[in-house]
Amino acid sequence: MTVDEKNNSADKLAQFFRLLNVCVGQNSLVKLILGKYRGTEADLRTIEIKLVTIKGRDSMSFVYSYKTKDITKNFSTGDGIETIRGLLGKDFKSAHLFSLTEDVQLEFSKRDRCIMSSSRPTCSDVPGKSHNREKERMIDQKSAFLKALGITNEDHKVLHSMTRKWKQINVFLDIFERALLTSQISRTQSISVIDFGSGKGYLTFAVYDFLRNSQNMDPQVTGVELREDLLQFCNSTARKLGMEKLQFCQGDLKSYNPGKTQVMIALHACDTATDLAINMGIRSGAEIIMCAPCCHKELRPQIIVPEELKASLRFGVHLGQEAEMVTDSLRALLLEASGYETQVFEFISLEHTSKNKMILAVKRGDAPDKKAEALSQIKAIKDFYGIRGITLEELLKG
Repeated sequence: MTVDEKNNSADKLAQFFRLLNVCVGQNSLVKLILGKYRGTEADLRTIEIKLVTIKGRDSMSFVYSYKTKDITKNFSTGDGIETIRGLLGKDFKSAHLFSLTEDVQLEFSKRDRCIMSSSRPTCSDVPGKSHNREKERMIDQKSAFLKALGITNEDHKVLHSMTRKWKQINVFLDIFERALLTSQISRTQSISVIDFGSGKGYLTFAVYDFLRNSQNMDPQVTGVELREDLLQFCNSTARKLGMEKLQFCQGDLKSYNPGKTQVMIALHACDTATDLAINMGIRSGAEIIMCAPCCHKELRPQIIVPEELKASLRFGVHLGQEAEMVTDSLRALLLEASGYETQVFEFISLEHTSKNKMILAVKRGDAPDKKAEALSQIKAIKDFYGIRGITLEELLKG
């Protein structure tokens, strides 16, 4: 990098921190997300920063998001800004600042050249600063689609029978937003999304509303469903609500060809249907793949229980759980070998849904290639359990 480029990058970084100080001082900061982690701490992904009030004092809350957990640390505003200064451009190569006046994104290239861009604000309110405030919701509870789908009543109150579904929608969108902000499509205006097994369209409508109204993007969202009655209902509802780029088509993972898409969602993919979904996401060039696997039947008959595990896996329930863990571990490694950063985690507690595991994959940008390491780990797992093969591996070979 030339001297002029270094000076230009330093100027932009200083400009960013001046803006951050103004937002903090004027209480116009909605949130700041640090991404593209390149540090040495294992499994750290992003840090989300918000203003909070703790014991009457203005503070900053840092939520460190790891592969399988979140850790919250609180700082005074002064210490918080200095902490950000020590992280940005070093361990974290991107920052996305949301304020009431504008959204600002700061990124560092491979050569550490600083690029800053701004756009109109996506948020119109600052969350309450109480440390114990009610959880922030990802979509406006007054959104028309919530009433149309029977989630809220005439007064925009969530129906008691739909409390779990409302919880699931918000948790899903929170995960989706974090994935979006760390992906290569975070600054694009147009975005295409495919949701397989869309059912009544709860999440499909929510994703469209979130992208259009919360992120100010131009989304093309397609729900894919086999049942004709649900297709008619969802398409009719979308038209009535003026959601022109939201459509529902008949098909499933075996019959529907989405072409090129940027986000692939499949939250009801049973057994090897998850493998079909992941393969389709990879082959369609998806930047983000989100799957909720269930009914792991393929590998259990193949597993030859290692001598070291015979005492515990002699119980059928334990062998089933082991087969599930091994299946999803191999899927995650195959995704990493295909160029994705991958997480496997519980995305909503069991009290809200039985389908509570998610495989989340975001295509790597300038992160190191992990193909050789992932393929070596896949071989080691297969050899240890005597596994002949998994559907996703065969699909990717084809």
